[in-house]
Amino acid sequence: MGRSRALRRAPEPRVVRLLRGVSGVLAGGLVALAVGLLVAGIVAQQRAVPGPGALAIGGHALAAAVAVLVQRRADRTAGAPAAGAALGVVALTVVVLGAQWLV
Repeated sequence: MGRSRALRRAPEPRVVRLLRGVSGVLAGGLVALAVGLLVAGIVAQQRAVPGPGALAIGGHALAAAVAVLVQRRADRTAGAPAAGAALGVVALTVVVLGAQWLV
C-alpha cells in the first residue's frame, strides 16, 4: 500500500497553520451561533414573544454551512489555496457579524 498523502506533504508555514486554526474556530462559532438562533427562535415562538425572524435564522444557517464547506477546503489543501480558503472563512464571518449584529 502507498503512503498517506498527509505523510508526503512538506511542513507548512506557521502562519498558514495559525490562519487555518483561527478560521476553524470562526466556522465553529458560526455554527454555534446559527444553532443558538434557531433555539431562540423556537423558544420565542412557543412563548409568543419577539425573537429572531426566519430570514435571520436562515441567513446564519446558510453562512454557517458555507463556512464549514470552505473550512473543509482549507483543511484539505496546502499553501496558498489553504490560506485563501481560510481568509474566505474569516471574511464571511466578518460580513455576517457586521451585517446581522452591528447594523
